[in-house]
Amino acid sequence: MSELANLRREYAQEELSRDHVADDPIEQFRDWFDEALKAEVHEPNAMTLATAAPDAAPSARIVLLKGVDERGFRFYTNYESRKGTELSQNPHVALVFWWAPLERQVRIEGEAIRLPEEESTEYFHSRPRGSQLGAWASPQSRVVESRKALKENLEAVTAKYGDDETIPRPNHWGGFVVRPTEIEFWQGRPNRLHDRLRYRRPALDAEWTLERLAP
Repeated sequence: MSELANLRREYAQEELSRDHVADDPIEQFRDWFDEALKAEVHEPNAMTLATAAPDAAPSARIVLLKGVDERGFRFYTNYESRKGTELSQNPHVALVFWWAPLERQVRIEGEAIRLPEEESTEYFHSRPRGSQLGAWASPQSRVVESRKALKENLEAVTAKYGDDETIPRPNHWGGFVVRPTEIEFWQGRPNRLHDRLRYRRPALDAEWTLERLAP
C-alpha cells in the first residue's frame, strides 16, 4: 500500500479534436464503441450507473448497456432493487464507461425513464432461460437468509414453469433508457493534459453544443 501514491501511467495513444468528432454525441459514442469492440476491450458495454436517493445519498454499481439509439442508453433491472427504487424517486443519473486499452472514458448525465412494457418483454424473452428464471427467483437488493434460500427459490420457479415454452416477464422487471443532457468524451494524453470534449443541451429537445474542458 505504501506504493499506491506512486501508481501512474502515461497516456499517449490518441488525441481528441473538435475537428474529428461527430456533431451528434450518440453518433460519436457509437464510433467509439465500435472501436472498443474492434480492440476487443473486455465487456465494453459495462458501465457504472450512479443513482441518488431522495436525501441525495449516492450509490453506484456496474450494469450492462443493452442498446443505444436516438432516445439514449438502455439497460434492464429489477424495478424493486435499490437502483430501481431510487430511479422511481429520482430519475437523475450518471453513467461512466472506461475503456482502458484505448485510454478512453465516456461520462453521461441525464434522466432515466422506464421503457415501454412491450419493449421490456421483447428483451426479456431474448435472454437465456436461466436468466429469465433468475429474474423471478432473486429478490434483488433485499436481505436473504442464505445462498441455499436463493437456490431453493430458483428450484421452485423452475418447477413452476417446467417445460413451458414461454416464461412471463415479471412485472417487477424491465428496462430504463437514460436520456442524456450531457455526454463527455475523455481521451488520455501525455503530461496529464488529457482531451475532454463535452456535448451539452439545456433540455431534451434542444440542440447540442460542444465545448472543450480543461483536464
